[in-house]
Amino acid sequence: MGRTRDSTQFCVRSKMEPDLSGFNIDAPRWDQSTFLGRVKHFFNITDPRTVLVPERELDWAKMMVEKSRMGVVPPGTQVEQLLYAKKLYDSAFHPDTGEKMNVIGRMSFQVPGGMIITGFMLQFYRTTPAIIFWQWVNQSFNALVNYTNRNAASPTSVRQMALSYLTATTTAVTTAVSMNMLTKKAPPLVARWVPFAAVAAANCVNIPMMRQQELIQGISVKDKNHNELGHSRRAAAIGITQVVISRITMAAPGMILLPIVMERLEKLPFMQKVKVLHAPLQVMLCGCFLVFMVPVACGLFPQICELPVSYLEQELQDTIKAKYGELVPSVYFNKGL
Repeated sequence: MGRTRDSTQFCVRSKMEPDLSGFNIDAPRWDQSTFLGRVKHFFNITDPRTVLVPERELDWAKMMVEKSRMGVVPPGTQVEQLLYAKKLYDSAFHPDTGEKMNVIGRMSFQVPGGMIITGFMLQFYRTTPAIIFWQWVNQSFNALVNYTNRNAASPTSVRQMALSYLTATTTAVTTAVSMNMLTKKAPPLVARWVPFAAVAAANCVNIPMMRQQELIQGISVKDKNHNELGHSRRAAAIGITQVVISRITMAAPGMILLPIVMERLEKLPFMQKVKVLHAPLQVMLCGCFLVFMVPVACGLFPQICELPVSYLEQELQDTIKAKYGELVPSVYFNKGL
């Protein structure tokens, strides 16, 4: 009788508690080899609502992820809880180091941070002091984001960060001020596009400068089992180029299309009466663009890139082939964000 009762209780618990024995918390929920799968993934981890999650909940998420990796999750844990923990973990902790990232540098902060800065850049583009100030604010924000989302396997010195910051800020300000002076006699819409030109130019400088150590020493490349094979400068160049393209793509729709929208809206009679609302409206519309463009831009290229061994530096090719022969056709690396 006792054995029957124990068996019944075991069956009830088995039905209530999910079997997590085959659950791999690091396995992507969506196919990362497809663009749509990557966009869904980044929609999940760049959710701006995660910025408001308390520190203790982020620490809980890290604990749950680590316990899941060890296969020792607390009894009664549901799959939905683990998926939510992984979402918080991916949004707030660096993929290389596992360390908690500063809030402003997280990709989940791109929508609230980017919408405010971009909105004001697009609104206050007429005077030189305003141009200088908002380009400086934007590059300060970008420098922090670039540093936070770098490939942490390649350390960046304080001197490199300072040089990158100063170079990118100078490039952005110079481009914006110069183009603003050149477009004074051009149609108003052309002048509204100056901030985007400055942002694109600065991204082409800021990101490579911030991550120049990767270009000098190479980036860590691994096999499909995560065994490190060496460091490649070519892989670093590919990863950085992809990040530059992603960042420019992220800004492009809002900074190109929004000026057209605002140019037409500001001519309407009722908009002429509420000029004080122009800046808040532009900020809000920037947010609408970024909600979609942050995950779309991040999903343009895989986070973990695959590169044929034949494309690596000859010395690294020889090292890999000497050790593994033809068993390692490709290498993998984290391109950063």
